[in-house]
Amino acid sequence: MKVCIVASAGGHLQECNMLFPVFSKYDYFYITFASRKIAESLKGRVYIVTNPDIRNPRLGIKAVVKNFFEVMKILLKEKPDVIITSGASIAIPVCFLSKILFGSKIIFIETISRFYQPSLTGRILYPVVDLFFVQWKSLLKKYGKKAIYGGALI
Repeated sequence: MKVCIVASAGGHLQECNMLFPVFSKYDYFYITFASRKIAESLKGRVYIVTNPDIRNPRLGIKAVVKNFFEVMKILLKEKPDVIITSGASIAIPVCFLSKILFGSKIIFIETISRFYQPSLTGRILYPVVDLFFVQWKSLLKKYGKKAIYGGALI
């Protein structure tokens, strides 16, 4: 089984890495837009891609298009069976493309910083994920039947 861990730099990537004892038993790789320094601290294969956050006006549509082709190239090479993510924007193209191209199973973990309102990434990915975990019980009502309270990763 091949596992892809996709997360933006910082807390999202740290939260995903808390599951290292679980996914390290498999063939795994990372996709992130973290700095090279952060990428060098990760074990295994690490792909650095352009941040696709369209809400950032300095990045613009060029970044989204560039990210799409970078992600497509990685996914065609790696062909992941499972995607694990806690967001943010970088997870959206990876999850949708993996689901469409390979039928990958997607595990989404809502970040611990979201205890009142769902994240934008969570709301966008909710319809396509196979397992959807929240770290606060208060989010169960916000998301619906698919959401599972898993407790805090931290």
